[in-house]
Formats: sequence, structure tokens, C-alpha cells
Amino acid sequence: MHDAKRGHQLLPDSLRKTLPALYTTQDEEDPIVHIKFFHPLTQWTWYATEFDGKDLFFGLVIGHESELGYFSLSELEGIGANGRTLPIERDLYFKPQPLSRCR
Repeated sequence: MHDAKRGHQLLPDSLRKTLPALYTTQDEEDPIVHIKFFHPLTQWTWYATEFDGKDLFFGLVIGHESELGYFSLSELEGIGANGRTLPIERDLYFKPQPLSRCR
């Protein structure tokens, strides 16, 4: 769905198809990050390496701490939905790269 506040889809079908399924890269030493999401007013950044095809991502989350873990598309889409803050954005210029370069 195109979001007027965001100006683009957070996860268009073209990107959705490029993400490896959950658990398929867990044995890779340095998996590829395919998508970068960020909040424009904070340091919070989400780097997606895997996706379940519906809602759940796995990747690097940088916020108060920096850690690997799960995060959901619905959560990202919900931030800023009430109009009290800006919505989460997708870095439109981000190129897939090894996770080690995003840390």
C-alpha cells in the first residue's frame, strides 16, 4: 500500500520477493542486508536480512542497543500512523550489502 505521508511503499512487492525466507541465512557468517528502514527523527534503524513473506523480519536493529533480532512490518507501518510523529521510512538509495558493513 502506498502511504501518502511516506511517499512510497514501505515494502513493495519487488523488494518483498528479493528477501530470503526466515532461517535460510542463519548459517552464513556475513548475510546480506537487503533493506534498510529508519526513523527520520531518531537513531533507530532496522536492517532486514530475512522475511517470512507476510510480516516478520530478521535482521539488525539499532536503537538503544545494537542487536540481531526479529521485527515486524506491521510494527514499522504503525509507527507514526497516529500522526504524532513521522513514519518509518525505507532508505530508497540503500544497496544490498554484507551485514558487517551495516554494524
